[in-house]
Amino acid sequence: MVDEENIVTLIDEDDNEVQFEHILTLEIDNKEYVLLSPLEPMEDLGQDEAIVLRIEQDENGEDIYVSIDDEDEMQAVYDAYMEIISDEEDEDEDFYDDDEDEDDDK
Repeated sequence: MVDEENIVTLIDEDDNEVQFEHILTLEIDNKEYVLLSPLEPMEDLGQDEAIVLRIEQDENGEDIYVSIDDEDEMQAVYDAYMEIISDEEDEDEDFYDDDEDEDDDK
């Protein structure tokens, strides 16, 4: 079950509402990016894929999501995301290693 607070609704090119789960917001080189996973399958997106958008502000200071056309910028976001995932996996392994060590002490 997806937490309602993590739901982001965007309007597609056909003016249809599309709901996404907010996966992560990250900052790279003073720019913010958001990773969103669709709640319903999308034609041009694989099952385990997410979309990446840059967060900018409009003239009223409101956040808007902008697609990324630059391959280098997209690669930088991907690399940062993979580093975060790798760090989390390392932390999980450390946690479980600590549990095993405690079990060995008993």
